[in-house]
Amino acid sequence: MFRNRIVGTSLLLCICVAVVAQDKTAFQHPDDTTDVFYGHLQLNEVTVVGVTGDTKLKHSTTPVSIISPQVLRSTSSTNIIDAISHQPGVSQLTTGSGISKPIIRGLGYNRVVVISEGVRQEGQQWGDEHGVEVEGSSVNSVEILKGPASLMYGSDAMAGVVIMHAPPTLAEGDMRANVSTEYQTNNGLIGCNASMAGNHQGFVWDARYGGKTAHAYKNKYDGYVPGSQFREQAGRLMLGLNKIWGHSRLTATAYQLTPGIIEGERDEETGELVSASSNLKSYHKVLPFQQVRHYKAVWDNAINLPSGYLKAIIGYQQNCRQEFEESADESELFFRLHTATYDLRYVTQDFNGWKLSAGIGGMYQQSGNEGEEYLIPDYRLLDFGVYATATKSLGERWTLNGGVRYDHRHLHGYALEDDGAMRFTDFSRHFNGVTGSVGAVCNINEHLDMRLNVARGFRTPNMSELASNGVHEGSIRYEIGSQQLKAEYSLQADLGLDFSSRYVSAQVALFANRIDNFIFSHRLAEVVEPGYLTYAYTQGHARLLGFEAGFDIHPIHSVHFSNSFSYVDAQLLNQTAQTKYLPFTPAPRWSSELKWELLHHFHRTVNYHRTATHGRPSTLLNNLYIAAGLDYYLKQTHIYSADDTETATPAYALLNLSAGTDVQVRGRKVAEVYVTADNILNSAYQNHLSRLKYADTNIVTGRQGVFNMGRNITFKVVVPIEF
Repeated sequence: MFRNRIVGTSLLLCICVAVVAQDKTAFQHPDDTTDVFYGHLQLNEVTVVGVTGDTKLKHSTTPVSIISPQVLRSTSSTNIIDAISHQPGVSQLTTGSGISKPIIRGLGYNRVVVISEGVRQEGQQWGDEHGVEVEGSSVNSVEILKGPASLMYGSDAMAGVVIMHAPPTLAEGDMRANVSTEYQTNNGLIGCNASMAGNHQGFVWDARYGGKTAHAYKNKYDGYVPGSQFREQAGRLMLGLNKIWGHSRLTATAYQLTPGIIEGERDEETGELVSASSNLKSYHKVLPFQQVRHYKAVWDNAINLPSGYLKAIIGYQQNCRQEFEESADESELFFRLHTATYDLRYVTQDFNGWKLSAGIGGMYQQSGNEGEEYLIPDYRLLDFGVYATATKSLGERWTLNGGVRYDHRHLHGYALEDDGAMRFTDFSRHFNGVTGSVGAVCNINEHLDMRLNVARGFRTPNMSELASNGVHEGSIRYEIGSQQLKAEYSLQADLGLDFSSRYVSAQVALFANRIDNFIFSHRLAEVVEPGYLTYAYTQGHARLLGFEAGFDIHPIHSVHFSNSFSYVDAQLLNQTAQTKYLPFTPAPRWSSELKWELLHHFHRTVNYHRTATHGRPSTLLNNLYIAAGLDYYLKQTHIYSADDTETATPAYALLNLSAGTDVQVRGRKVAEVYVTADNILNSAYQNHLSRLKYADTNIVTGRQGVFNMGRNITFKVVVPIEF
């Protein structure tokens, strides 16, 4: 019955052109110089970079979500993925409040590529409890591509791409600093960030430091949750040249995250969570815990040519991931991953309605085990890809684009003997993939656009899927890989309709995705390690259908009433009733927000440190707003129920309140202040994508697992400093 209602709703939305509200806050691309309000009227003029090179959003054939700098600053979150997970079609797989993995339209892990500092982020992302090693204050804006993007990014970009844009370089002669701090009441999170950037005769620099620490979070059913504390700190330094011929910049980043491990064990008599610490409000690390360190160096170059520009990016990353169980001095599990990437592309200027681009890119990886426990073997990876794209404008209404790409990947796993037994055998695999896309945009009139795109995606099996042979503590099971796995191929069709006017903005985005050789794990009857169920990786065919839809009503400029709905139905084909749904499929979600902008100037420069009053009287407060939001998650019964892998999740609603303002003195902004109250009613709930759902059962209440964070109020202050 529910499924029929959803399908009927999607058809009705398509016919009626009732459409998903995108973030209407004005967005600034790193290369833009001005930022115009009335964002709902200007959004289509935004330049995006993740599709086939620089292009305006209204000419993009694929669905793209944009998160502006102001939205990122005003959003309450515990990590950068948490901050972007409110977008339609985007979710997060969580392990407590410190670890989040992006899920796009029901797919995650190695099926989503994260781009940071211009290169793909590589940090053993196959693991359930492995988050994204990017500190939020170093991200200026985010671009989310939904659907196969293998054409531009190669293997793994099957579900989509999350592009985290660094802060733009300043104009000649500018030098500015920024200090911010925040506090969260639920887990006592304390965050501090500082930055300083400048441009002197084309020599540019940007230095940043960010850090946060939090004790255990709490909810009304579990109280404080042992192991949910974490500490994060990161630094960034960019030095470079901006000249008329182009730019050359060298960026170095260092990131460290020390999250606790939530085991969810309970006292057999009281049902309370067991803790190794007597003070759950302590900020100190307590066994067991992880320690993640990530170092990155990126050399970004662009040369302006008469007919276009040439861009070259070279990157190196080192990811160190340790797990401490019995001693804080010696780790049981220790992965060290080295990654080198390169990307060379040429993009032409527009000529006779044509815009062409071509590029070559690749990656080399080497991963080693340095701990006492083993899950995957030491390995090396080498891949490269070459691609070409073309965009053609036909008059003022039609834009066509497409492209083709070839990828080759070589994987070699090394043999390992453990306690006289062969743990891993020596093997090599080669994968080749041809992908492409073709799409069209029709600007029917100044208010209505239609988009259609068909894309083929490609993903090779990762080393965990090919060669796992050990206990995966994050999944609480023994995992066995298969060296015979084939590469995944997807074919996805997207249809979108966008409508914008002075009083209403709306969009609908429908998709259908077929994935051949979809890799998943299933339970075996044998028990390899006592106390752990045994799972092995296998393959089948999958199909995903869904949509994002909604609308934004703004009867006057200062009032916005936005609504959005996201739905995905993900199934394995030719399976039994218990195994036909893909595990960790997000529940249908409806989000609604009523926002009132009490004081708002019509225009400001892109530098949010300055405010142009344009003749208006100076006021103490500017850009003042208050908002009330409701997130309603429908019941999720489409689960992989075999072997109790998943359980159904009941519906729940979260009420949120927020407010923010700029503080001015003599017409100059001296601070930004934000207050956000999430889950204001302190509802007890479990998100369907929370891995803590499957922890021990409380024998007193009968409730299984650990619940998500309760009421949380965030206070944030941003202080700009201009020299």
